[in-house]
Amino acid sequence: MRGKTFLLAASAYVLLSFPLAYVWHLKLFRAFYDRMGYFGDQEPIVVLGFLAILLQGLLLAYAYPFFRTGGAGFAEGLRFAAVFGGFLITTQVVAAAAKRHAPPTAEWFLVESLYLALQLGLVGVVFAILHRRHGEPRHGV
Repeated sequence: MRGKTFLLAASAYVLLSFPLAYVWHLKLFRAFYDRMGYFGDQEPIVVLGFLAILLQGLLLAYAYPFFRTGGAGFAEGLRFAAVFGGFLITTQVVAAAAKRHAPPTAEWFLVESLYLALQLGLVGVVFAILHRRHGEPRHGV
């Protein structure tokens, strides 16, 4: 059962995250990211973005059972989202501002943090549902 849940969770991550990332960064807020100089002079490499999301999905699907402690499913999913969302904010928001010299404005931190909160919040809830439905054992940390 663990293998099935793992594959479902990893697939769910990709199916939620990739379209959201594409629409958020390249459609809805494209003008914002262009103004911030986020993409530089060239178009982003979408295939590498997909690969990054696929790898994130595999890693997060593997990690989720270790965060289950027996609490309410949605609460566990949101706790997982908060931990990994916080980690991603440090690497994708704060570090990106430093590396790309994006203006570290409140607007930058707000837009990127909202994206990650939405992404990981949805994923945490879906992971909780999948693990509850498939009766996965809790490992806890």
